[in-house]
Amino acid sequence: MPPGTPAHRTRAEVFDDLVLDVVELVERRWAAQLAGTEFAVEEVPPSDPAPWETDGVPLGRCFPAESGRPARVVVYRRPVELRAVDDADRVDLVREVVVEQVAHLLARTPEEIDPHLGR
Repeated sequence: MPPGTPAHRTRAEVFDDLVLDVVELVERRWAAQLAGTEFAVEEVPPSDPAPWETDGVPLGRCFPAESGRPARVVVYRRPVELRAVDDADRVDLVREVVVEQVAHLLARTPEEIDPHLGR
């Protein structure tokens, strides 16, 4: 839809909806373990990479709960969009990022979190 029309959605809004759809799929299976976990989309990662992030720009991060703050999973929109070849690849990539971050957060394998990943 053209900008300015009521049905117009920005790329960021479409991306947010995609992340929410993936989170809903993961939460169906892991609701109890993810209770209270926050999911967010940020444009880009902060410029201070974690010591273990040596493979370039991260596509997402997870932050365990601490000091009264809930656990948090973040997907970085711009790096994901730049890496994706097309819309279908973007969907797959968002799914991989969310699943990998949730797996890391719950100390599980990505295949445990989403047995259909990569199919």
